[in-house]
Amino acid sequence: MKGIRLRRNERVDALEHLGRRIIQREGGFRFSMDAVLLAHFPRYGKSCRVLDLGTGTGAIPLLMAEGAAYVEALEIDGEMAGMAARSVLLNGLEKKIRVRRGDYREIRSLMPPERFDVVLANPPYGGAADGPHAQGGRAVARQEVTATLSDVVRAARYALRYHGKFAMVHRPARLAELFAALAANQLAPKRMQFIEPRAGKSANLVLIEAIQGGAPGGLVVLPTLRVYGEDGEYTPELLEIYGKNRVES
Repeated sequence: MKGIRLRRNERVDALEHLGRRIIQREGGFRFSMDAVLLAHFPRYGKSCRVLDLGTGTGAIPLLMAEGAAYVEALEIDGEMAGMAARSVLLNGLEKKIRVRRGDYREIRSLMPPERFDVVLANPPYGGAADGPHAQGGRAVARQEVTATLSDVVRAARYALRYHGKFAMVHRPARLAELFAALAANQLAPKRMQFIEPRAGKSANLVLIEAIQGGAPGGLVVLPTLRVYGEDGEYTPELLEIYGKNRVES
């Protein structure tokens, strides 16, 4: 594995994208469908500079790296940042992706403003007081233990160039809060897509793309994406996302 050593309880999983692989910890946080959907949602460009806020084990950069010129991945948890960095080396993408350990609440001390064309975020869905608490890395990934929804939107606004794009995945139940945070940070929502698990079930995820400095209005709601068909298998639309080599000019 190109000299990459696995640590205790770590394993290598297939990303099912261009033969890439990712290092993850058994019993710890692992990437999910949310990351795949978000990675393929924005429109990138070959000269595009991308920032992934709270990258976790680095799945999103690995899934979309070929669509951009440069990807920076920021992660507060040292263990996950280390796994993400080793996954970059494992896939030979060290010239394209840079993993940094850091807290995006302190983004002003980490980088100059307005450096990126696209900012991505798959933040915790629940507030710190919501439901039973996970432990360690899984708590940080699932609940707002270290940062709030407003924190991630504020960091995206700081990092984006004028008319740059911010894309994120979240829960529909928090859309009102999300729209308020976007408006407070001069980010105008322009594209939105709901994700429903199967027919007859309410959407449990929503993808949003907003433009920094964009004019109000003009929000396009894309057709709802259904995950499972009546046969219990993935729908053709979802399989297309998983199999798509997303490179746009």
